[in-house]
Amino acid sequence: MTFLKSAQKVLQQNIREYGMYIALFVIMTIFTITTKGTFISSRNIVNLVNQTGYIAVLAVGMTLVIVIRHIDLSVGFLGGFLGAIAAIAMVQWHLPVFLAILLTLALGILAGTITAFLVAQMKIPAFVATLAGWLIYRGAILVVTESTGTIIIPDKIFNAIGNGFIPDIPDIGILPGVHKLTLIIGVIAIVLLIISEINDRKKKLSYNFEVLPMEMFVIKLIFISALIGGFTWLLAGYQGLSWTAVVVLVVAIIYHFITTQTVLGRHIYAVGGNPEAAELSGINVKKITYIVFGSMGMLAALSGILFASRLQSATTTAGSLWELDAIAAAFIGGVSPAGGIGKVAGSIIGAFVMLSLTSGMNLMGIGISYQYMARGAVLAAAVIFDVATRNRAQ
Repeated sequence: MTFLKSAQKVLQQNIREYGMYIALFVIMTIFTITTKGTFISSRNIVNLVNQTGYIAVLAVGMTLVIVIRHIDLSVGFLGGFLGAIAAIAMVQWHLPVFLAILLTLALGILAGTITAFLVAQMKIPAFVATLAGWLIYRGAILVVTESTGTIIIPDKIFNAIGNGFIPDIPDIGILPGVHKLTLIIGVIAIVLLIISEINDRKKKLSYNFEVLPMEMFVIKLIFISALIGGFTWLLAGYQGLSWTAVVVLVVAIIYHFITTQTVLGRHIYAVGGNPEAAELSGINVKKITYIVFGSMGMLAALSGILFASRLQSATTTAGSLWELDAIAAAFIGGVSPAGGIGKVAGSIIGAFVMLSLTSGMNLMGIGISYQYMARGAVLAAAVIFDVATRNRAQ
């Protein structure tokens, strides 16, 4: 009975953090049952990961933008436009693929910096500044593609980013048909996670911070390890870890480190918590705004690259509704509309929730109109949940 009370207390105290994982688990369970296992098949999970990639990358950047109490409506068509620029750079300008990618990322940073200038220096509300960007980049896509229409990208290296998979180690007769390198990476990830969690617990105890009871801590490690292990096994059962998944993981690791282990990360959350107090304490709020929006522009460019690579082409409609999916993923992932609260890992989970809904309903044959309504209901529930938990905390 004591254990159940302890578990209930931990869940209540961390409901914002654990809620999204519970939601994802429930959604995946429902679709697994209703599709008779098709949803959870290795092939569908691999496709789901690849479909989620470009939105997950956008959601990471959007999380930081919302954390500092702003919004960016321009990132969808900015990503689509920069994906077209990458295609033009390779097809028409004949630039090497790596130079084209670097150019695209640099243009993304420049676009984000221009938005930051309007917001930080000109004091234009982010909603208005980025809505203007939404219109400009929508027109820009049409301008750069009006003479050619869809731009086919023949470069195999570029297209492998969105469609390729990491190579496997030579087959030695063990686990035939299973991508062994993916399994090895999964095991390494579990080991590193356990070491990180143990070190973090020791550090908190040394400062007399509150930590989970030992039995709950062990259950948490077992649950997360099983989740990573099961997910890795599903990926290994088809073609293994895709390069899209690698890109998302690298972005998530870098931004998780920045937001949790650096001074810059602490300053970002301080600005989101109370901009006036942050300014008085010596934090340059304008500088943080430039960094966050510049980062958002770079991630929008990366999102455009992932999407163009997956389609192996740049289209005139690329970028449509991306920003709304990214915003929804951030909110579902636990970011607060009031600012100051939100995690990178949450935005990735939020993106998986959104794309899982789409994938599951497609497999069930549900029409697009009902899909939009279901996704809207999930978004509304996430925001209501945030407001309710904040009011309870107060």
